[in-house]
Amino acid sequence: MAYLPRTLTLNTDHTETVLTRKDPLNRLFAKIFDSLPLSTRGHVFAVVGEFLGTIVFLTLAFAGVETASASSNRNQDLGVSTATKPHTPAQLLYTALVVGFSLAVTAWTFFRTSGGLFNPVISFGMALIGAITWVRCVLLIVAQSAATIAASYIVCALFNGGLNVGTELGGGTTIAQGIVIEMFLTAQLAFTIFVLAAEEHAGTNLAPIGIGLSLFVGELIGVFWTGGSMNPIRSLAPCIVNRSFPKYLWIYFVGPIAGVVLAVLVYKLVVALEYEIAKDQDPMPELILPIAGHGRKPSSIIPMASAGPPTPEKQVQEPAKTDKKSVSFGNGQPSGDVENPVLHESYMD
Repeated sequence: MAYLPRTLTLNTDHTETVLTRKDPLNRLFAKIFDSLPLSTRGHVFAVVGEFLGTIVFLTLAFAGVETASASSNRNQDLGVSTATKPHTPAQLLYTALVVGFSLAVTAWTFFRTSGGLFNPVISFGMALIGAITWVRCVLLIVAQSAATIAASYIVCALFNGGLNVGTELGGGTTIAQGIVIEMFLTAQLAFTIFVLAAEEHAGTNLAPIGIGLSLFVGELIGVFWTGGSMNPIRSLAPCIVNRSFPKYLWIYFVGPIAGVVLAVLVYKLVVALEYEIAKDQDPMPELILPIAGHGRKPSSIIPMASAGPPTPEKQVQEPAKTDKKSVSFGNGQPSGDVENPVLHESYMD
């Protein structure tokens, strides 16, 4: 397979260096991946990117949670503990910030490679809306699950005080309440990802910021009441490391999965309602130029049936009033005598 040449940003003279010409890793990786079919190469690329991204994201997030807990203890020497109760507002804010910003940074980094999902239920939701295939979904779930468990072991080995990043019900939250809270928080996160990242739009490159802020808000609310999981494997992995499984661990599977299904239903509803045209509807009757009905915008991931070249129906030509003058409307043909010429525009997707 022939690769397009890439110019490194810092290589200001835009020429090959000795390292790029002699680097054995470039030739090794090219040889390995050239031997794979195109579809297989895409799966391998996505799985590797998702595995690395999930490890980076959750290692940073778990480390931040451990730091927030350890710094809240009076004993900050060798006997430091990360099992701090009760949670203070400052600790909750620190936890939400570090988790949200960790997702924003890593999602922005890996957005171009694997999509930066990092969450099995989000991968499941992306498959439900048709953004990825079911084969890709299964492969990503395996990679994300393995990376989450690996991140838990890494944080446990790096920091003193034990691994205390698990999720648990707090504030007297019942199991039923915990399921609904997790469902709601996961739904708002999943819907944010669907709208900002699954379809191509002017702000697609800034989608990781909105996604990180969505997780930040979810953590602000959820950490105290349920631990703010929104990810079944994120709750399971610390239990595997600590070999301790609470009886209500299952709610962190039911709640997030139900939340993703809810987000999918809402997303499909707004798609069916052609949500893009809402901002173009102006109720003022005195407007001279009518607003054309818009079709679905093309997606970077999801193929839309109505996407494609503009059709004549998407252009609106408004006849102009005459002013006894000859004017041309861009086609080179005079329109005859006109009065009060009103230039029109074509509204296209």
